[in-house]
Amino acid sequence: MELTQTARSQIMKNIRSHLALLGEDPDREGLKDTPKRYAKAMEFLMSGYQKNSDQIVGKALFNEPSSEIVLVRDIELFSLCEHHLLPFFGKAHVAYIPNGKIIGLSKIPRIIDVFARRLQVQERLTTQISEELQRILNPLGIAVIIQASHLCMMMRGVEKQNSSTITSSMLGVFRTDDTTRKELLALLNGLGGSRF
Repeated sequence: MELTQTARSQIMKNIRSHLALLGEDPDREGLKDTPKRYAKAMEFLMSGYQKNSDQIVGKALFNEPSSEIVLVRDIELFSLCEHHLLPFFGKAHVAYIPNGKIIGLSKIPRIIDVFARRLQVQERLTTQISEELQRILNPLGIAVIIQASHLCMMMRGVEKQNSSTITSSMLGVFRTDDTTRKELLALLNGLGGSRF
């Protein structure tokens, strides 16, 4: 996402005003360029609104008769909570069972970023990723599991530093077939790293 000069100037003006309202001196050395840096950071952190999964995937869909679980795990993600505009961050695990088509593996983290680089709640983010991969791949099953820590819970409010939130979205055979779901969870739990 690239802001227009008018939008960038308005954001900078608003942040400068917020700093003053909070009792800071927006002209002091450390804050003088903060409005400009903030506007640039928001362009990046909100860039998902301008991205399109189909353009990202391009020609990276391949015909393949495989019908076994494909699991990409521990994909780092960062997003902003829409309630307090504070970050939440963690890892996503994405599994699918091909139905004649596979996707270039690097496209999965890029699709995650399309939705993570927006104002979000973790529950919606999880569902959006699974539904988008379902649309693109039409697999036999898709599973998205996200484990994240939310600064809105850690820095303010209940101030629980060690809390995390796990959300999942299971479609197709991951939802309807207990054996397939258990195989996925065994893969996630048996390979080290995140535990569920």
